[in-house]
Amino acid sequence: MYLLILWLPLLGSFFSGFLGRFLGHKGSSVISVICVFLSMLLSFVAFYEVGFMGLNYCIMLSPWVEVGILKISWSFLFDSLTVTMLVVITVISSLVHLYSLEYMQNDPHLPRFMSFLEIFTFFMLVLVTADNLVQMFVGWEGVGLASYLLINFWFTRLAANQSAIKALVVNRIGDFGLSLGILTVFYIFQSVDYFIIFSLSPLFSNYCLNFGGVNISGLTLIGVFLFIGAVGKSAQLGLHTWLPDAMEGPTPVSALIHAATMVTAGVFLLIRFSPLLEFSSTVLNILVLFGSLTAFFAGMSGIFQNDLKRVIAYSTCSQLGYMVFACGISCYNVSMFHLANHAFFKALLFLSAGSVIHALANEQDMRRMGSLIKFLPLTYSLMLIGSLALAGFPFLTGFYSKDFVLELAQVMLNKNIHSIEGAFACWLGNLSVFFTAFYSFRLIYLTFINSVNTTRENILKIHEPSLLMLIPLIVLGFGSIFIGYLGKDLFIGLGTDFWKSSIITLPSNSYFIEAEWLNVNLKWLPFALSALGVSLATIINVTKTHIYLYNTFYRNICFLINKKWYWDVLYNRFLVYPILNFGYLVSFKNVDRGFIELLGPYGFSKIVPTWSYIFSQLQTGQLSHYLFFIVLGACLFFLIIFHQIKLLIFYSVLIFFI
Repeated sequence: MYLLILWLPLLGSFFSGFLGRFLGHKGSSVISVICVFLSMLLSFVAFYEVGFMGLNYCIMLSPWVEVGILKISWSFLFDSLTVTMLVVITVISSLVHLYSLEYMQNDPHLPRFMSFLEIFTFFMLVLVTADNLVQMFVGWEGVGLASYLLINFWFTRLAANQSAIKALVVNRIGDFGLSLGILTVFYIFQSVDYFIIFSLSPLFSNYCLNFGGVNISGLTLIGVFLFIGAVGKSAQLGLHTWLPDAMEGPTPVSALIHAATMVTAGVFLLIRFSPLLEFSSTVLNILVLFGSLTAFFAGMSGIFQNDLKRVIAYSTCSQLGYMVFACGISCYNVSMFHLANHAFFKALLFLSAGSVIHALANEQDMRRMGSLIKFLPLTYSLMLIGSLALAGFPFLTGFYSKDFVLELAQVMLNKNIHSIEGAFACWLGNLSVFFTAFYSFRLIYLTFINSVNTTRENILKIHEPSLLMLIPLIVLGFGSIFIGYLGKDLFIGLGTDFWKSSIITLPSNSYFIEAEWLNVNLKWLPFALSALGVSLATIINVTKTHIYLYNTFYRNICFLINKKWYWDVLYNRFLVYPILNFGYLVSFKNVDRGFIELLGPYGFSKIVPTWSYIFSQLQTGQLSHYLFFIVLGACLFFLIIFHQIKLLIFYSVLIFFI
């Protein structure tokens, strides 16, 4: 049963991809949806058995690599952390598959699209169920490949090509860091198996590696390499540039990448390695700083974006910052809780945005929308629920996890734990709440409430989508309202034993309980900042006060943030262009076309013109001549080999008798 959770999406992908031409739209769609829905049902069974009944499973399928002490097998681990991810992945993927049937119905390549969606789901399931680092890396690279295929699904569009290549190349940096982490783990622990690594981690807490006379903590080095991998995949500050551009794919792809699969892989990696990260305070401080900076930077960048999907993409980047920040303060269960909650309201926001784009004939600029509340009332209601959950409105899903992360940051600040990092993270995290509420309701006003700003032709065609698109939206709407309340006591409640040994926190790093006794006024701070962001967005959009703010300084700030703080420009100017110039001017012109050709064929022909003329005459272009020289060369080769063997036998016999 447990292995079927993985094999069903793979089976559906094979049928849709290789037999899509024969099955047609309907056949491939039905098979894909059935396979992923069956996988979802089995995930619920696994969640009940492992999460509620406390039965952990480790299934050994077959040996894979056995070289010396390196032994890797195809084996799958099902613990509380894994089954939680299985439920999140399969539920969101099933709803996205169902939604795609209507959204992509006019696309002639629907079978290929469904195949890519299923292979994406399969590789993510491989990633979360692996019980060793190498098998996890297979899933890690698989989701990168699948994301490239899905972002570049409309491959005739130049923007889609560029965005897919950018996502792949930027993620190669993080993947290189992760591969170095895997090699370091094997060097220190002599194994890549999770059980061995985690059980030996306390014994290696003081183990150091010597580089040029400098001692570096082995666990810190591993943690830094794993964090680099997470930075690339989960789009943390520095390697975040691929995430907003990944919007060039179809909207269901955006929902799957941002809600349940690719971007959550990095956070899952950090949570999975909690038994190792706990022994390195340096890595935990790095997680706190980068997580809070990412939340703040992405929240501010989302304010001045005008593309509907890009605003939601920056909100994903910001929420991932909260998750990494929660890992940095050793509250891995809170990070996992926020990851699960975020999947529901982020999928709801993206699919609702897809409903709007579908109704407006693929228009994505919010400035060309408006007054859609009259034409799409159900979509408006569901997007409002998603925006309120994202902003942390009380008693919705986002409130139970995001506000709790901020309460833990307040505890850090009050107790002077990592005092500088604590203060830094606390204030940046709370400011990010204000920005999140502001851009969420700016989106609502520009899209649904402000004066209409689209063409008459679009207005006459606007209508609510069919049930195939509405059912996933309604299910996600209920999830965005109730999942946080239903899962709070199970995932982060006091005394819960749900996570068991899948998440380890040292007693010295645990101040989780103290958040319950935090000052009530401090607990209300995130809500006050959210209310302020909503109020400011309302005032600006209702009264049009932004017209009076157009002085030079304000316009420059808006332009800077709208251009994503020029991260892409800086990367191009200081990294990409110098590397390309080096490749052309030094590597190609001087080495390949210069030194090698002058030393090789071109120089040889000038130095020995007679022999070069003879050799050039051998190139007759006739197949029989080439076959003759091939056979002649093979005979000479075997003649030399046999001669060497005879000499070897002769000398062996001679040595024996001597």
